[in-house]
Amino acid sequence: MYSKYIKRILDFTISLIAIIVLSPVLLITALLVRIKLGSPIIFKQKRPGKDEKIFTLYKFRTMTDKKDEKGNLLPDEQRLTKFGKLLRSTSLDELPELINIIKGDMSIVGPRPLLVEYLELYNEEQKHRHDVRPGLTGLAQISGRNSITWEAKFKEDIEYINNISFINDIKIILKTVAKVFKREGISRRRYRDNAKI
Repeated sequence: MYSKYIKRILDFTISLIAIIVLSPVLLITALLVRIKLGSPIIFKQKRPGKDEKIFTLYKFRTMTDKKDEKGNLLPDEQRLTKFGKLLRSTSLDELPELINIIKGDMSIVGPRPLLVEYLELYNEEQKHRHDVRPGLTGLAQISGRNSITWEAKFKEDIEYINNISFINDIKIILKTVAKVFKREGISRRRYRDNAKI
């Protein structure tokens, strides 16, 4: 009942309220991204959602477009500025995903959407992470964000899907807020736009 009907209504309502309340933060962050990193302000990337349907994920840009003498983009580590690292460590870069939630691409809580090319690598159990909408946060994130192994993340994703409830979602949201403020479970892997979950 909750996962089929109520969860989507709550996702839409809470995300809409969050965008309104956080609009000053969104505007200031967008302005700073434009000044410090240039245009475009929004980083877009294709990700698989519910039933493996591909959608465009939105985040604030965190890297420059610096290139070498041959015109090739420099490695991620060289294009990621201190400001970009700050956006990622505070999860401010994730705020545009609220738009994805309102559109119905994502949910507030669910497995984080990974790269499209990973689809062919999942085993039969791991494929079930696409039985639900991907989330802004999830059980794997409160269990260690990027400091735990991929296998552990997938296990947490499946555990969440098998136990979706209003109470569990509230617990995950509250624990996510606490971890973001404490900036726990952040590793260097989080500093890659194309690999970050």
